[in-house]
Amino acid sequence: MFDFQREAESLDQRELEVIYAISRAVSSIDDSDIILDEIVQLTRDVFIFDNIVIYKKTNSENLSPIFVRAIGRGRYREADLSWGEISALEAFNTQETVAHVEELEGSDDDRTQIRHSIGLPLKFSNKTLGALVFIRFGGPSFTSNHINLAEFIAVHISQLLSHRELVRQVAELEAKRQLDRLQDDFIATVSHELLTPLGCIKGYATTLLRKDVEWDQKSQREFLKIIDDETDRLSNLLDNLLDSSRLQAGTLQLSYQPIWVDTMIRDISVLAKSRNDQLSIKYENNTPKLQIHADPTRLVQVLENIIGNAIKYAPGSPIIIRTDQVEDNIIISIQDFGPGILSEHLDRVFERFYRVPSNKKAVNGTGLGLYICQKIIQAHHGTIELKSTFGEGTTFLIHLPIKEVKGNY
Repeated sequence: MFDFQREAESLDQRELEVIYAISRAVSSIDDSDIILDEIVQLTRDVFIFDNIVIYKKTNSENLSPIFVRAIGRGRYREADLSWGEISALEAFNTQETVAHVEELEGSDDDRTQIRHSIGLPLKFSNKTLGALVFIRFGGPSFTSNHINLAEFIAVHISQLLSHRELVRQVAELEAKRQLDRLQDDFIATVSHELLTPLGCIKGYATTLLRKDVEWDQKSQREFLKIIDDETDRLSNLLDNLLDSSRLQAGTLQLSYQPIWVDTMIRDISVLAKSRNDQLSIKYENNTPKLQIHADPTRLVQVLENIIGNAIKYAPGSPIIIRTDQVEDNIIISIQDFGPGILSEHLDRVFERFYRVPSNKKAVNGTGLGLYICQKIIQAHHGTIELKSTFGEGTTFLIHLPIKEVKGNY
């Protein structure tokens, strides 16, 4: 067994300094690959080796190399040299330090055919994590002091691997928790979004069917208008869910054709105004008679979604739509002067199911709209970005290529 205190007494001053430096590196650097490279350099200052290999136990109880460095003579014959698998397996299985000397044919003429190796088990908290192997080509053999030093290094590498495994497990657990939370939030949100229009449709349909009440024509028309609007809302929600699924799977089909940009934007503006009498939309057209190749249905879907967000989150604010050409791209900007978005949300607004918190109780949604917008624009070989200053407003910038693009997403 490795006795830390007793073995430390066998190390000289320089070797103790190296162990101390390795200990500091393990405890102060987050990147394990950087730490391992530093260990290689520190160790080679006090004893010579040509290759160092770290093996880790896999789920099938086999060993797989996760870190290999060939230095010294190892750099010149790296492709032809073994990585000490025999020493690694023996050290792993016996949980003891082992030393081997392998003399291959032709070793009298080629010193690299004589291979000295030290295999050391990597253990932490009574658990064997893998094995560490040092290899030296030629001579001399590793001394007992070298083996003691290697055992100290194995202790620190074991600590490093254990920490990395713990970090990985914590990250996986947190990812699972976030996924579970996301799924729960999604189910709750979608259930609410589905039940709200369904409740309205059911309520007003049942009211119209009552036999004990005679509704005048105006009331009937008002009730039917509500049913019609809520049916559209329900249909849009289901379309968003289907689009989100297709975009996630990469199966969304696009039908490209030439589109007059100014005509498309004017039509969208007229439609938005017809649905919102008090809405003010201004179009600054700096690209007259410019055509792009795109799927008109999907591009209109993107613009209507962004305008709809402005109406929802910045009610009463004017909206400015502007088009500019920069080299082979058209830039469509949609700007509002509403409350804006806090900076901590800007990096997440295009995430699937993410919704920016709002104090407005009337604001509803599933968090799919901007995700779908981004994926549709990306399918057109373009980009979409968001700029917002809290308290001043929000601007969406859509960059699309002017030249013809072909193919489906």
